[in-house]
Parts: sequence; C-alpha cells; structure tokens
Amino acid sequence: MKRIFDKDTWQEIFGSIQKNKVRTIITMIGVLWGIFIYIALAGSSKGLDNGFERAFQSIASNSIFVWAQYTSIPYGGYKSQRAIQLKLGDVEILKKRVKGIKFIAPRNVRGIFGSSGGNIVRGNKTGTYAIYGEFPEYIKIASSKIYDGGRFINQTDIKNERKVCVIGERTQLELFEEDENPIGKFISINKINFKVVGVHKFVQGGGFGDDGDIYIPFATFRKIFNTGDDVGWFMIAADENIDGVKVERDIKATLKEIHTIDPNDERAIGGFNLGEVFRKTMNFANGLTFLSLIVGIATILAGVVGIGNILLISVKERTKEIGIRRALGATPSEVRSQIILESVFLTVLAGIIGIILGALVLYGINAATVDMTDFPYTNPTVPIPYVLGALALMIILGTLIGIIPAQKAVNVKPIDALREE
Repeated sequence: MKRIFDKDTWQEIFGSIQKNKVRTIITMIGVLWGIFIYIALAGSSKGLDNGFERAFQSIASNSIFVWAQYTSIPYGGYKSQRAIQLKLGDVEILKKRVKGIKFIAPRNVRGIFGSSGGNIVRGNKTGTYAIYGEFPEYIKIASSKIYDGGRFINQTDIKNERKVCVIGERTQLELFEEDENPIGKFISINKINFKVVGVHKFVQGGGFGDDGDIYIPFATFRKIFNTGDDVGWFMIAADENIDGVKVERDIKATLKEIHTIDPNDERAIGGFNLGEVFRKTMNFANGLTFLSLIVGIATILAGVVGIGNILLISVKERTKEIGIRRALGATPSEVRSQIILESVFLTVLAGIIGIILGALVLYGINAATVDMTDFPYTNPTVPIPYVLGALALMIILGTLIGIIPAQKAVNVKPIDALREE
C-alpha cells in the first residue's frame, strides 16, 4: 500500500510507459474494447427492457386478451365460417373451470374496430370519442391512473345501471374549461346525460386505449347500445406464479366447448398473450446481456494477456535497471509490487476509458431514441453495480497477469543483470 503513494514508483511506471508508447497503447486497446463492448451491449439490452416496460406500463404484464372470430372447421352440425359471439355468462364458467385466472373483465366498445363512436356534447362543445362498457375489474388489470378526487366504475354502478362515466384527459381538455373541475359535472352521450365521476390519465406509449376514451358501466352500455349479453372481448390477468400460456390455452379450450367449436379449430377464438411477449422479450434482453458479458470478458482477457506480454518485454528490457535496484537494496517484494502495480494501472486505465466511451455511446443512443414513442426503447443504462463489478474485474485480472512478469523480475540476479549489455 505504501508504494501506491510513492512518487518514485509512479515516475518509474510512467517512464516505462513512455519508452513504449505505441506498443502500450495498442495493447491497452484490447482491454478498452472489451469493456466498451460490455457496457454498450449491456446498456442496449437494458434500454430494450426499459422500452418494453414503458410501452406496456398501463397494463399488467401477465395480461391475456381473448376474442371471438369465425370457425374454420365444421363441427356439431354447424358449418364452417360461423360467427362466434362471446357472452357475459362465459365469465363465470371460465372462473370455475380455468385455474390461474386472477381477474377477468368483459369489455364492449363503440368507436373502434369500424363502429361509430359516441356523440358527446357539453354546452356548445361537441366531440366523438370511443365509449367502453366496463366492469370494475378492468382497473385491476390496466393500471390506468385516476386523478385525485375521482374514481373508476364500481359494482354499485353496474348493479343500478347508473349513468356515470370516466373521461380521458383529452376529453376534459376539449369539453371543459381550462381550470374547470369536471368531477360531478354532466356530459351528454348520444343525447343521454352522464355524470363524470373520474378522469383517467393517459400513459404515453401505453399501447392500449387513448386519452379521449370514455368508460361507462357495462350494464349501462348494453342498455344504451342494445348489446344484450354480447361481449366484445375478455381482458384477463393470470396469477403471477401460473404459466400464462397454459391459462390462455385452457381459456380457449373452454370457450370452444361452450360455443360448440371443434377443439382443433385454431381460428375461431383469437388471443394475445402479453405475458408470453414479455417473457420472450425479457429472455432476449437477458440473452443480449449474457452475450455482452461473454464477449466482453473474452476480449478483456485477450487484452490483459497482451498487457502481460508487454510487461514481460519491459522486464527483459529493464533487466539491468532491476539488477541495479536489487544491488542497491531493493527487496523482492518491492520489485514485485512495482510490476504488479504497473499491470493494474494499465488495465484499470484502459477499463475506465472503455467505460467512458461506452457511456458516451449509450448517451448518443438515448438522445436519438428519446422521442421514438412508437419503438420500445428508452434510457439505455448500465447499473452502477455492473460498472463497479467490471472495475473490480480489471483490478483482479491486472493483478493476476502482473504476477508472471513480476516473478520474472524478482528472479533476476543482480550479478547476472549487471553483466548484461
């Protein structure tokens, strides 16, 4: 430790580096490139991870969407191309038969998928927005934020078929005055007055819904739009510890049984498993991180070996100098620590430069993608523990690789060294 703060020690180190500048720099590039690759790839995989979380932060990661389509196989006396219609009664059957369903929210909508939206009027202001028929379970699956002072649809609203609604941020902006609190006020939906009970915050990049969407009780929706027990689609959250793929498979199998569909008909019931997409994306990101670790370590090892070779050559060139130091009383431990310290210094210096360059590249990538809300990528960073771990690896490898030339220097006999020309 004392030699680390010794001025003469560092003068010798820098003197040795200056004698072989080009050779030393070229050798350091190996370590620098290895840590640069690790930082750049690990940060990029984290950016993908962050971007995907941002893209779907408005909804539970284990969500499953299921909807009805057309049959492709004749079955049970029915022809193919039969339109399938999900029903409200399917909910209780699914809850009883399918293990792993945590929440299930039947949903209906007017204003998307080609249907006309609701004509909304407030005073002399009008607009057309998507109208959703909702159950309280929806807010447990889609983590939409309701502004303070408001609430979402509750069970009492469903039971009493209340004419209440939750509007979006854009709806509030376009139908209400700038400083006006919409809670408790009324808007007209298709010439029927609805009381505003909440305002939902739109999550940028959420990928589901819009900041103009209006939510009303499911029971009220089916009465106004005469949809009966028809359901547009089911939004389902699976238990965290259950295989979401199996849950989706069981849901589809149960719905096929309920609606007399051939078990082998893959087209009749459509689905989208967000949990499976999450899993594949996380596996890809983890694989990229692992790849960056392997490639980085391999490149770093090659660079460190190069530094060891440089030091071996340096020891050979400084044989006479080392012999003089030994003759003047330098102990083997002093000579050894001198060489090891030089090895650690070169390794850590190259590592720090590589980390800085990697950070600059990640900063540039972040600046280029910060406004790309349609692409799941944001804030590519490397956790501090990873960076500290990389530096610790530099110190360990620098020490280990320095032992070989250090031992060679210690083995130099003063009398033999002084004889060399």
